[in-house]
Amino acid sequence: MIKIGLIGGSGLEKLNIFKNVTEVEATTLYGAPSSTFFTGTIGECEVFILSRHGRDHAIPPTQVNNRANITALKQLGCRYILATTACGSLREEIGRGDVVIADQFIDFTRFRINTFYEKFEHGQIAHTPMADPFSEALRLLLINGCEKTGISYHPKGTIVTIEGPRFSTRAESKMFRLLGADVINMSIAPEACLAMEAGIPYAAIALSTDYDSWKHDEEPVTWDDLLRVFNENVKHVTGLLVHVLENFNVG
Repeated sequence: MIKIGLIGGSGLEKLNIFKNVTEVEATTLYGAPSSTFFTGTIGECEVFILSRHGRDHAIPPTQVNNRANITALKQLGCRYILATTACGSLREEIGRGDVVIADQFIDFTRFRINTFYEKFEHGQIAHTPMADPFSEALRLLLINGCEKTGISYHPKGTIVTIEGPRFSTRAESKMFRLLGADVINMSIAPEACLAMEAGIPYAAIALSTDYDSWKHDEEPVTWDDLLRVFNENVKHVTGLLVHVLENFNVG
């Protein structure tokens, strides 16, 4: 049985993707994770679902204890991590409801702790390679899942993670486009960094819900609009996850 961690973003904490659900608590040296874990089996996988912002979405992006979340998943024996996130599109061709299987990130956070190595102790110098921050094997599984389920998707993309909780100004949104970012969110980069340091392959499904604030022919993003589009399309993401987990096979 392969143990897999699933970190859910907005709305996905309510997923009901397996039977015989049990609830597991975890504690770490870095404190408590964002929530307890719902766990169950899908195919040959034992899945542990964590609500990134807490079950009632009470934890703002800056306050998410990413180190505790990743550490708890490692302590539970998870060999892989799949994450989901709502995101804003910075490209005309990435429409609302499209999924992006990110292959790169730009970290524009300012107040997150995104490393386990706050000190170099006992002569250990840790500069983790981060050229390709997302597991290519997991990305290929997700891409194949998109093909099989018929979901509208983009097989690669650069995701920029901002501090939040506010949304971008128009000038910032245009700047991120110039930097080469394709989508924007408030969660993925710190998680990916920590997963890489922890030695756990990590990949993310980014669901486009809006056009941030760069398009002058549309109203700027609001939380209500984001949540509405996300809820309209969450069934597609759920179907993708179930397919990938039922057919999970990493060579």
